[in-house]
Amino acid sequence: MAETRRPEVDVAIVGFGWCGAIMAKEMREAGLRVVALERGAMRDTWPDGAYPKTLDELTYNVRHRLFQDLSQSTVTIRHNEGQQAVPYRRFGAFLPGQGVGGAGLHWSGCHWRVLPEELRLRSHYEERYGRGFIPDEMTIQDFGVTYAELEPHFDFAEKVFGTSGTAYRVKGQVVGEGNPFEADRSSPFPLPAQKNTYSAELFRRAALEVGFHPFSIPSANTSAPYTNPYDCQMGPCNFCGFCSGYACYMYSKASPNVNILPALRDDPEFELRPGCEVLRVDLDSTGRQATGVTYADAEGNTVTQPARLVIVATFAYNNARLLLLSRIGQPYDPRSGEGTVGRNFNYQNMATIKAFFDTDKYVDPFIGAGGNGVAFDDFNGDHFDHGPLGFVGGSPCWVNQAGNKPASGIALPAGSPGWGAAWKKAARDAYRHTVSMDAHGTNLSYRDCYLSLDPTYRDAWGQPLLRMTFDWHDNDIRMSRYVTAQMEKVARAMAPKSINVLVKQPGAHFDARSYQTTHMGGGAVMGTDPRTSVLNRYLQSWDVHNVFVPGSSAFPQGLGYNPTGTVAALTYWSARAIRGEYLRNPGPLVPR
Repeated sequence: MAETRRPEVDVAIVGFGWCGAIMAKEMREAGLRVVALERGAMRDTWPDGAYPKTLDELTYNVRHRLFQDLSQSTVTIRHNEGQQAVPYRRFGAFLPGQGVGGAGLHWSGCHWRVLPEELRLRSHYEERYGRGFIPDEMTIQDFGVTYAELEPHFDFAEKVFGTSGTAYRVKGQVVGEGNPFEADRSSPFPLPAQKNTYSAELFRRAALEVGFHPFSIPSANTSAPYTNPYDCQMGPCNFCGFCSGYACYMYSKASPNVNILPALRDDPEFELRPGCEVLRVDLDSTGRQATGVTYADAEGNTVTQPARLVIVATFAYNNARLLLLSRIGQPYDPRSGEGTVGRNFNYQNMATIKAFFDTDKYVDPFIGAGGNGVAFDDFNGDHFDHGPLGFVGGSPCWVNQAGNKPASGIALPAGSPGWGAAWKKAARDAYRHTVSMDAHGTNLSYRDCYLSLDPTYRDAWGQPLLRMTFDWHDNDIRMSRYVTAQMEKVARAMAPKSINVLVKQPGAHFDARSYQTTHMGGGAVMGTDPRTSVLNRYLQSWDVHNVFVPGSSAFPQGLGYNPTGTVAALTYWSARAIRGEYLRNPGPLVPR
């Protein structure tokens, strides 16, 4: 294996999903020479989203073309320290992306802003309910940044993404029928909300009937033609239903490939190198400053890329792995509670209700758009009184008809036959007449849920796999069951002939075989105290000042909403701190 040393650049970015693309554009606007290293293949709307071959459920949804090659690298999973972790070798609970665009190429498009109280969750709960209300094993903490500080970056990210939605309040004034629980906005959405599918309209009417507050989901699927601030063009969504797991052939779903890469592609001071597996961030003799990265290229050569600034922007849990492999920060020890890297790993907590209607009511679930739908937020965040309920956390509830496809499974009423002609008849009777709704809840962080390097299993490059120690806790199950019971009121108000309620039972364990979401976080969390966080409020490593780590790995706990909108806003927040402060005077932006 040959070893090569490349000429030094100003910035080396590891990973080219949303975080890597945003950082690349921001660093180029600062006049810096940028190299982005992506371990997967080059991907773009053409050829990966070319019509009609992209409308191939077997290739993309069943065989997972756009996702990580688990034969090369994966994670190991266990429920607790007493178990032997085993490798995740077949896609089930989560679907990490691989290739240019990362998960930002195959995501659905739900584009949310974090709730203000979620950014200061521990402080908020202690102030409202008292310190004793938070369970002892729960390690939730404040992000270290406020909604007011992030709001301009949420606003700009929505303009970059071409987000469709209906605002409720802009600059303190009620302007529309959006989410009444939403925080104040500085401007409306760049595009009006998409039209409702029939299923979403049924859900909206029923939610109003039972006294809730429905609104259109903010969608990064365009409701009209759009040109973003980078002069990247998007076309209007046609509700084809091929969003999550696919590259959008209509240029309608926001992605790094559609919304940022065209503004970088012809820039001579930016280079994107696919097929580069970064093995470590290189440090100087003091261990306090990065000198660049070392990676294996597509031919198996070892390459050193010197850089003055390193941005680790991989998929959520891989950020923690790269820090552990590079010996940046102290690994977390769940027994002593000391160390930070790997701490506060979190996920999301899903429940689903399937409502089945008579065959004369058609909802046609093959129609859809990944971010489109109707939600209510009455039981998300702290919008309801947790005091008598004895749990923390919450969940939005929604119908998000994104385009159901038959090979991926057809929901059937309870008691339906499992095979043969009777199953075929049940499937035929159910498919076009089923409405699916979700409670998309929080998973908070706990002392015994964390990431570490596996002592047994290694990847194709001989490096330890990441080990995930994770299980559900009673607080999260009780929250999910409570919110799902509220959503069931809406389902019954829709007057279906039957419903299936799919919610975790008390004592349930994490099951890696069944899909939930790919919304993982933690492991390299941000905060105000280096004893409990890997990064300061600007996503800068406390230990190595020229390393920044954007992504949901910075979330100290899981959110009720999808993470992408908050990830984008935090990345812009961090980038502006680099441009405005760090480049003038390189060093820690926050004293230890």
